[in-house]
Amino acid sequence: MSSLLGVPVDAAYHVVSALANVLVPLLGGFAAVAGIILFTAAVRLAVTPLTFRALRGQAAQARLAPHVQRLRERYGKQPERLQRELTALQAREGTSLFAGFGPLLVQWPVFSVVYLLFRSPAIAGAPNRLLTGDLFGVPLGAHWLSGSAVLSVHGAVFVGVLALLGAACWLLARTARRVMPAIVPAKTGVPGATNPPAIPGWLTTVLPYLTVVIAAFAPLAAVIYLITSTTWSAAERRLFAARARAAAR
Repeated sequence: MSSLLGVPVDAAYHVVSALANVLVPLLGGFAAVAGIILFTAAVRLAVTPLTFRALRGQAAQARLAPHVQRLRERYGKQPERLQRELTALQAREGTSLFAGFGPLLVQWPVFSVVYLLFRSPAIAGAPNRLLTGDLFGVPLGAHWLSGSAVLSVHGAVFVGVLALLGAACWLLARTARRVMPAIVPAKTGVPGATNPPAIPGWLTTVLPYLTVVIAAFAPLAAVIYLITSTTWSAAERRLFAARARAAAR
């Protein structure tokens, strides 16, 4: 594990372990699973303002896309003038090229820490005891391809959680395709310009499902984390779209 992330992973490990211990009297063997879900939800809630800021930035870039195209067509042979016009346009709209993905970059170390926590067999030189918990008898440290056949309990549990993750990815992709039409005005105000898709089709269709591929090689604890995080992402986007529609009325 990277020494840079070792300290925050160790700290997160103690938090989740304490949470799981508190839940044992209530949930018994499901305490570790519940701890993973609750901790993931808490982390996602903490970074939600950054996510909404990124979504606002992406929406602004989508609204400006026809204007940007118009400027590129007009000043394409004058790079310096084009840059000035683009900067002025973004300043008038209160946004920048960095607004759509900057907050997501800030979140990346946080999600890396959480993912490492649920996939690392050892934390601070000691066994990761979170992975000794189980879900229906399957250890949270187990991998899908390292267990018994599909018809076994091991295989059935992994097929079930991967199916849940696939459903969460489908919901996220579906929500992403519907979000931008709700927040990008139908009329751009630019003669002859039309709104291009805010999110490329291949991104909304293919990219979310790469999470399932990653999960197929990850321990069960990490798969539970990915299900929780992906479902949260879909819910955030639906909420953002609903708020945008309400504000536009």
